[in-house]
This record gives sequence, C-alpha cells and structure tokens, in this order.
Amino acid sequence: MPVRKIDTDSLTEKQRFIDLPFELYATSPLWVPPIRSNVAFVLNRFKHPFYQHSQGEFFIVEEKGKVLGRLAVLDKQPYNTFHKKYTAFFYLFEAVEDTRVASLLFDQAKQWARQRGLTEIIGPFGFLQGDSIGILVDGFEHRPALGQSYNYPYYDKLLKEVGFRKRCDYLSGYLPGDYQLSDRFYTIAERVKEKRGFWIKSFKSKKELKQWIGDIQRVYNEAFVGNLSYSPLNEIETKVVAQQMLAIANPQLIKLVMKQDQIIGFLFAFADITDGIRSCLGRIWPWGWLVLLRESRRTSWVNFNGTGILPGHRGVGANAVLYTEMAKTIRQFQFKHADIVQISEENIKSMGDMKAIGVKWYKTHRIYEISL
Repeated sequence: MPVRKIDTDSLTEKQRFIDLPFELYATSPLWVPPIRSNVAFVLNRFKHPFYQHSQGEFFIVEEKGKVLGRLAVLDKQPYNTFHKKYTAFFYLFEAVEDTRVASLLFDQAKQWARQRGLTEIIGPFGFLQGDSIGILVDGFEHRPALGQSYNYPYYDKLLKEVGFRKRCDYLSGYLPGDYQLSDRFYTIAERVKEKRGFWIKSFKSKKELKQWIGDIQRVYNEAFVGNLSYSPLNEIETKVVAQQMLAIANPQLIKLVMKQDQIIGFLFAFADITDGIRSCLGRIWPWGWLVLLRESRRTSWVNFNGTGILPGHRGVGANAVLYTEMAKTIRQFQFKHADIVQISEENIKSMGDMKAIGVKWYKTHRIYEISL
C-alpha cells in the first residue's frame, strides 16, 4: 500500500486526487461535493496565490490502482511570520476506514513538515480565508451548510489513532425561520444607533458590493485577528476570496454596520445552495451554474457565515445591531431555516450572545493538533 506525492503538473494525477471523495461518499445522502474547479485551483501552483509566498504538498495512498486516501500539508509563511510560530497545516484529508492509510499519509506529512523546520501540525485549515475548516464530530444527521465540510464519523477515530488531539471545536447552530428575537434587542439596537451614530449599509447589486470589497476585507482582518488560523491576506488573495464570495452572494443579504463613512461591523449571509451543488455534482460548467441559480432562488435555508464588530466598538451594544439585522434578514426573505456557521467554543462572548438569541447548537467541527 504505497504512499506518494502526486504530480500536480499531471491532469490525470490531479483528477485522481479530486475524485476520491466522490467515490467515498457516493451513497451518502448528506455529503455535498466541493466545486471541482475550486479544488483544481488549489492544485495549480502557477495560478493560486498561495504559492507566491508559501508551499504545500499533496499525498495519496493507493492499493491495486485504487486511491484509498489523500492529504494536503501546507507551510503558510504569512501565518508563521505573523504569529512567530513554526506550524504546518493539514487539509483535504479523506480516507477509507483504515488506520494504516491515515498513518501513511500523516507520516509523510510529518516528515515533510520536519524537513522544513516546522514543529507542529494543526488542521484541517485551508489555503485562504473562506475555505472550510474542521472535521465533523457531531451532528452527522444534519445537512452541512454551504462550504462546510461533511465526513463520516470514523474520521475522529482515525486522527486520534495516528496521534492527533483536540485543539478546539467550532459549533454551528440552528434558528427556525419563525423565531422571535426579544424586543430588548431591538430597543438596544435603536438606542445604540442613535447614541453612536451607527447605521446599516445594504447593497442592491454585485457591482456595488464589489466596490466595497477592499474595505470589507480590511475590516474582516481586523475583526478576526485573534482567530486560530488568522494570517493577513495580500491584495491578490483578497481578489480571489472576493471572486469566490461574489459567485454565490446575493448582495441584499450582505450588511455592513457603519459609523459615518467607516465600516465597524458586518453580517455575511448566503442563500444555501447545497442542494444545487449536490445535483450538479460540483460541476459549474456547462449547465451547473443554471442549477445553482435556480436553487438560490428557491432554497428555504440561509447561512450566516461571518459576523463581526471591530474591537474598538465592542461592548457598547453594537452586537444587538447585528442580531436585529439577522432577524430582519430571515423575515424579509422568508427563510424557513437559518444555519449559524461555526462559532469557536473559545469565543465566549459570541457563544453567550447566540444562546441569548435562541440558537440551538447542533453541529460540531473539530480542529486537531500534533507536536513534532
């Protein structure tokens, strides 16, 4: 059962790497395939901006011509420079239920990381902000949110058996479309708006939203500078993240909290098109985009995947402004279900706020670590 690096210049090799999860989850009713072109993009060392400053390697395990497991391992220089660490990340892990396969993959990852002077591996974390994170460890009976990973229950066992331990968990929560936000949040929000001069910026078109991307990314970075996987994005990476966001965004679901002409907070909501992605098997062309467009108009689910207030404006009631806008979004677009995507268990303030507005935690994704 050999393990080896794939040749990312080979179309056939890349296709075998991409195809593995499609084979593993062929009978899973809940798994949502990745967009194939997005995975191919991260394998492209000439086009993906990650490789302008960092390096990564991709491994597969085979037996009798069949791929049994795959793994990416990353050396993200902006992260290590910013945090003054020597960390490798793993990503795109998929494997059959066989500890030998996982051991072969992670032994190669450890060797690669040690050769680069790195002292730990954590993950799953991706190449850019917006990439899915974590291994699902609870909530297997629920549909994944847009861009959220889904895996079989045995993955946690595989990772523990090869020496990984829990680093932290990210929880996702549920709100029914008919939930009622307490009147006190609206009272606080209106009082804060009047006293602090906060107001809500909304968008009518993707063209208008695109003009704000640079400012949004700057504020996003400032708001999440304390996050576990944070590293500053350069201009080219920001454009890539923006393109991926704009491809799926309904601009009317994106809200900014403003103070005069400055952004001090944001609320990112996306119509959940996972059923459409499943229907077109992750292929956008030639007709997949039509399936996704139709799904975006008829889905009853909304995903809230990013809320934040800049540090200088926290603790003054600005969070109430965000949560009232969340409630208004659900009501305005008549969504029947809302998925609050991946709040870190270490973010005590957000966890408390979510409980206060009635969020029920129902899915958990785990980040793992191992010392080298």
